[in-house]
Amino acid sequence: MTAPTSSLLDELEATNETFENSSPLEILTWTFERFGDDVAMACSFEDLVLLHMVHELRPQTEIIFLDTLGHFDETLEFANRIEREWSLNLTRTVPGPEAQAWPCGTERCCELRKVEPLKRAVQGRAAWVTSVKRVDAASRANMKTLLWDEKFSLVKVNPLATWSDDDVMYYIGANGLATHPLWAQGYASIGCQAVTLKPLVPGERRSGRWAGADKEECGLHEG
Repeated sequence: MTAPTSSLLDELEATNETFENSSPLEILTWTFERFGDDVAMACSFEDLVLLHMVHELRPQTEIIFLDTLGHFDETLEFANRIEREWSLNLTRTVPGPEAQAWPCGTERCCELRKVEPLKRAVQGRAAWVTSVKRVDAASRANMKTLLWDEKFSLVKVNPLATWSDDDVMYYIGANGLATHPLWAQGYASIGCQAVTLKPLVPGERRSGRWAGADKEECGLHEG
């Protein structure tokens, strides 16, 4: 595992403080200026807001889609459509054979279907970009915009950390972005089909995630 230098950690801490009042585009601009093409973005295709920003600034950026082999057909079709229409530099990961014994919803499913494939995909990269927002869940309430990610041994950038769901919806409307087809059916937070329901609590968009499972996170954004 690569260890960060003290100077890098100091830089991240100082820059992170300024990002509390920065726009996502400003954060992304800094990211690409600092790390150049050595940046990848993880995208679930739940919405296209951050993907649109990244594509506008650096269209050749590698976009990583974690295919758990448990997604809704609609998610796969949506990802295929956007890849084609936007000419994305898209990488699809798939779990290794060891995941067969751990289907979606079981104890090690996310470890083997998301975390391990992403580790392989970003190995050697300097930074990765995610669409995590603090409002997504209590477990994300203190998420920094910029930090060293020990799990994946690179810099993690969360340009949307301070945004609300209303901010996301405004951006979608203002930029005429397509929306995930399952939104029209009442889904609000979309993961693997086996553990995703429509919201169980009105107004809490992630209350339908991890249905039947005792978890709030998949492991990508923990620790």
